[in-house]
Amino acid sequence: MTGHSLLAPAARVYVRARTRGWPEASRLFAVGERTGWSVDEDARNLEDTARRLGYAVAPARWARFARGQAVFLTSHFEALQPRWLETTHRLGTAYLHGRPGTPGYPEFDRAFETLRANPHRFSAIQVTHAEMRDLVLEAGVPRDVVHLIPIGIDIENFPLVTPERRAAARTALHLPADVFVVGSFQKDGVGWGEGLEPKLIKGPDVLVGALELVRAHAPELQVLLTGPARGYVRRELERLDIPYRHVVAESRAELARAYHALDVYVVASRQEGGPKAVLESMATGIPLVTTRVGQAQELPSGGANVRLVDIDAEAVATAVLALRAERTPAEELARAGRITAESHSHERLDPRWRGLLARLLARDA
Repeated sequence: MTGHSLLAPAARVYVRARTRGWPEASRLFAVGERTGWSVDEDARNLEDTARRLGYAVAPARWARFARGQAVFLTSHFEALQPRWLETTHRLGTAYLHGRPGTPGYPEFDRAFETLRANPHRFSAIQVTHAEMRDLVLEAGVPRDVVHLIPIGIDIENFPLVTPERRAAARTALHLPADVFVVGSFQKDGVGWGEGLEPKLIKGPDVLVGALELVRAHAPELQVLLTGPARGYVRRELERLDIPYRHVVAESRAELARAYHALDVYVVASRQEGGPKAVLESMATGIPLVTTRVGQAQELPSGGANVRLVDIDAEAVATAVLALRAERTPAEELARAGRITAESHSHERLDPRWRGLLARLLARDA
């Protein structure tokens, strides 16, 4: 649960005293899930955006004890809980994924039904692609509340690959220069442990099936994994005798280095809000194969090094092998993808966020 368990009673009294005199909705609280993963990064990025646009930002951990302010929750699963719906705050949320009726995901149905029962409770909702926009509108949310704002990227943290960067990355990650490296950096296991149970909306079964097909034609294949809860994929790669490395990227620099080591990056998901990996691979100039999901299918073309495919292992494998066969120098392919990534830098998305924040917040009086 966000925030309240971290504050002793005396601290709660302090927060209420500090916030009591604030004008209504004059401070933004950007609240994640406190898991240290993607939605928490989204909350930090939103704080930076709000400051750039001239809004006052308050500590997220205070949100439960302040009254009548503006709270934006970067997970709608969190936002649609009574502990937020029943506050006096003006609420905003990101509704990035979660198609109701998805087998095995009853939380998607609960979230949608809760939104449909409370369509006027939110002052602003961010969606990143048309499917979620239409879903939120179907729930009865007023059209002017819904803002289509793509996921952004810290572009300076993901420099273009060069031959020197590729060589350095492979040396650091103990990957031979002559292997064909396919990357997958997305969390695709259930929970925050080993992740032996596959999170099927992320397509780990599709990924493994595609890699098995690729290996049949590319015996030099090696797989590079990052991220938590990758146990299912690791177990299946071991069963198939496909060599892999699983590294923990402790920083954006280490994550960029992992991209630089790749020949192809693969997104095999069935549902997505983004994913961020699409923009990261475009920014670094790494050829990309992605299923037609989320924001990925609505981005401008990344050029010849981006392949959109159906959610199917054979389609993914065919696209990966086509990129392997081309072997065109990455520098010649990277420009269109880099332009797309740059157009989605956080600062370039400020005009879209300006409209959402104007609905959610009042200027400090």
